[in-house]
Amino acid sequence: MHKGRLEAFSDGVLAIIITVMLLELHVPAGGGLADLSAAMPKLLLYLLSFVFLGIYWNNHHHLFQVAQRVTGTVLWANLHLLFWLSLIPFVTNWMGEHFTSLPVAAYGFVMLAAGAAYNILARLLLKIHGADSVLARALGRDVKGVISVLIYALGIIVAAFQPAVAFGLYVVVALVWLVPDARIESLVH
Repeated sequence: MHKGRLEAFSDGVLAIIITVMLLELHVPAGGGLADLSAAMPKLLLYLLSFVFLGIYWNNHHHLFQVAQRVTGTVLWANLHLLFWLSLIPFVTNWMGEHFTSLPVAAYGFVMLAAGAAYNILARLLLKIHGADSVLARALGRDVKGVISVLIYALGIIVAAFQPAVAFGLYVVVALVWLVPDARIESLVH
């Protein structure tokens, strides 16, 4: 099965997710710095979620640069990933309205589930392409992916006691992934 439709559909869904998230931002009530300052927490949450969506889009793109074919199972695994990513606007907005334990933990849970879904997708592609494929060499042991999942899990637990610290842990994951991961790119170009 050709991968083009999967990539195009995924790009479209991610664009819609970002649009929905942007529509949840509201213009400050006034035109002063105090009004803008009041909007900053929501803008920072939007920025973090936008960065995460960008990271997933980049990694998804790179993953499918080296994948040669997909199966029906891969299509479902991709939908599974898109499902969790589609919840990012909801948990971002909830956390923006109520920066308390449950919304912050829910944000971490959605990120954890998205990370697990991405891992499932990558493993299914590895199964199709084989252990000696370019994809297998590119993915390697995926240390960053494992570390990310562990930090998300820790953040979910910490959110019960210190939501701000949990949020800081989620920022750490984003920062880890902002450092370009050249594993796939170096093998393709």
